[in-house]
Amino acid sequence: MKKMIFFLLAGSFLSGLQAQENLTYQKPPQEILELVDVPLAPSTLIDSKGEMMVFLYRDQYKSIAELSETELRLGGLRINPVTNISSRATYYNNIEVKPIDGEQPRAVKGLPQNPRLSNFSWSPDEKKMAFTHTTDKGVELWVADMASAQAKKLTDANLNANMRDVINWYKDNSAILVKMLPQDRKDLINTQTAVPDGPTVSVSDGSKAQNRTYQDLLQNSNDEYNFEQLTRSVLMKVDLNGNATRWKEPRMYSNISFSPDGKYVMVSHIKRPFSYLVPYSRFPTETTIYDTAGKEISKVNDVPLIEEMPKGFMAEREGRRDLNWRSDAPATLVYAEALDGGDPENEVDFRDEVFLLEAPFKGEGKSLLKTKDRFSGIIWGDRNTAIAMDYWWNTRNTRSYVFDPSRPNGDMKVLFDRNYQDQYSNPGNFVTHKNQYGSNVLTLKGKKAFLLGPGYTEKGQFPFFDEIDLQTTETDRKYQSNYNDKKESLVEVLNLDEGKLLVRIEASAEYPNYYIRDIDNEENLEQITNFENPFKALENVHKEVITYDREDGLELNGTLYLPSNYNKESGEKLPLIIWAYPREFKDKSSAAQNTSNPNDFTYPYYGSPIYWVNRGYAVLDDASFPIIGEGEEEPNDSFREQLVANGKAAIDALDEMGYIDRNRVGVGGHSYGAFMTANLLSHSNLFAAGIARSGAYNRTLTPFGFQSEERSYWEAPDVYNGMSPFMHADKMKTPLLLIHGEADNNSGTYPMQSERYFNALKGLGATARLVMLPKESHGYSAKESVLHVLWEQDQWLEKYVKNRDTAENPVETPASDFKN
Repeated sequence: MKKMIFFLLAGSFLSGLQAQENLTYQKPPQEILELVDVPLAPSTLIDSKGEMMVFLYRDQYKSIAELSETELRLGGLRINPVTNISSRATYYNNIEVKPIDGEQPRAVKGLPQNPRLSNFSWSPDEKKMAFTHTTDKGVELWVADMASAQAKKLTDANLNANMRDVINWYKDNSAILVKMLPQDRKDLINTQTAVPDGPTVSVSDGSKAQNRTYQDLLQNSNDEYNFEQLTRSVLMKVDLNGNATRWKEPRMYSNISFSPDGKYVMVSHIKRPFSYLVPYSRFPTETTIYDTAGKEISKVNDVPLIEEMPKGFMAEREGRRDLNWRSDAPATLVYAEALDGGDPENEVDFRDEVFLLEAPFKGEGKSLLKTKDRFSGIIWGDRNTAIAMDYWWNTRNTRSYVFDPSRPNGDMKVLFDRNYQDQYSNPGNFVTHKNQYGSNVLTLKGKKAFLLGPGYTEKGQFPFFDEIDLQTTETDRKYQSNYNDKKESLVEVLNLDEGKLLVRIEASAEYPNYYIRDIDNEENLEQITNFENPFKALENVHKEVITYDREDGLELNGTLYLPSNYNKESGEKLPLIIWAYPREFKDKSSAAQNTSNPNDFTYPYYGSPIYWVNRGYAVLDDASFPIIGEGEEEPNDSFREQLVANGKAAIDALDEMGYIDRNRVGVGGHSYGAFMTANLLSHSNLFAAGIARSGAYNRTLTPFGFQSEERSYWEAPDVYNGMSPFMHADKMKTPLLLIHGEADNNSGTYPMQSERYFNALKGLGATARLVMLPKESHGYSAKESVLHVLWEQDQWLEKYVKNRDTAENPVETPASDFKN
């Protein structure tokens, strides 16, 4: 078994160990193991008419052997060059189908042996479903008939799924347009053994290119060559008998989409020059419209390499963007262009303009509307009704407008103008259905539309179904869930005239299942799935959402779990684990809102702290850690102080409730939660130990922005330095467990972040342990890795939190909990 190298400082788990520990994969104790190694309920797909359900089954984890298959990281892609599909693809191994009003699901027959299925795609009439099967040599195209529950293979293992979007149905359901490996593909260069023919040179010509710290970028000419070979495809038309005919010559094809009427195909392909600064999504791209025979109709976009962009999250490139088909018309293109040069710092009346371009797609489009902020999409209805949206990140504002598409640049009535972080005012999502073209459009009844809302309120969550008059903007509530002991999610409208909704109902210990809800007769509730709870060991734990105040009066919340055998009357004080992820807000009222629901099913995924409630801990999961910056103040200007205030408020509340021993409190988080953890331990004396997974600890290594910080290092050096735990490693006096995937691909969280931070902690005499997980990315997917991470965390918590000698080493309680 492959060995893992762990770096160890003080307090070894095993006596006599030196700074490096050779350790094979370990498993956590039985109380945790029985919650990890369980079969998953299937994922569910439902056709647009609400008539057929498809159940997709998969294993919960991959194996480390699967993660160890050949992988190339090029231009932001991770590719298996042997099979020609993403090396991180999720595969399903079984399919079942069931009429929504039927009884038992039927297994799809004829599937391949050892199925590795992905890329599922309904046919336009939803009578069939296409998908891919990945063999040890490549990717095959398969199709399953829904009525007969029979699958068959259409092609050999010659598809190219490296750029995704591999399956596109013809609108008459007769064939599929797929990407295949070109016959002229050349052998790849082995970059490990290739002899360089010169240095790699990058040039700055004085233009600003303030890009985020992307990973998996191209690095040299060999990478460029391999990227091109792996992304080149030939487009082939494959009929349902498996006959394949060439449709277009080999290119680096990315996105493909048929017009609503099926007469045209919009195809985008990547071109040179490539870049070593940005991923493939910003490489030059050309978009062309063809007819279904492959004849070119018009080139509608030619986007250059985008290395340079204006500063800010709302920056955009100039020229046509967001090309899409108008879903209520046979063949009309929709696109937006920036009116502010793409620069959010430019003051203008309107940020974006939206255009329509009809067949034959020549020349300039016709102006349709302008948006005050950045255009974010249109929900098309009929010829006279549509909904447009815009948003602005800096103010967290979003608008929805109703307008008449037949009257370009006519009046636009504002339906909603709100802070999108304000969940209590969330009106919900517009209900849509498939039209005669098979495209999703707004469901209308005269001038009335419909909304399905999440229903967050101060008293709890009560999802709703509303009718809205688009002329008066008045709403009429047709149904609202009134469960107090369960959670009902409104999934979709099955039949508007009959008042039938598809809903999902769950409770803390009741696995989610689907039902048909009759809103005119609430007692008429038909259950259509029967998934069992695979996590029986958590059925009797205590779960509640608690609220408590921060020292500045801000109301916070979190989901509290207590062991099933815990008796408060005994006087026992439990060790506590706080798990959180900081979130930035521009106003206190939104930050104080409670969107936790105690009736959410308790699902202990790999990164969850919930396992430890069965090990005798109190767990406060998803604890509120808001970071607020109102007006001209940015949230990060007081990041550390607010972090500590959030942590102290949670501990104070649980201590006052009598549940915990405040000298035995651990804190943890993943990614930005890891960053939070390291800061909390550096700048407070509140915690006994911490767990930080896949984090970033030196913000000078992400100098052009991170998370919700859009200022550069040179604009706000005090913020970058002050927020970086690396810069305050000398203050670390609390044991910290660092875990990181060796193949982390998340922007900014290079594995080097944990390695360098650990070296600093070690050099300064802190108690720390660094666990580097082979082959793992930002999230962990191999079963061996997941079990080992749980073991590491359990060992750490048992030693430094639960069994901590509080008499000899108490948590300090100075006059101020915040340490500068």
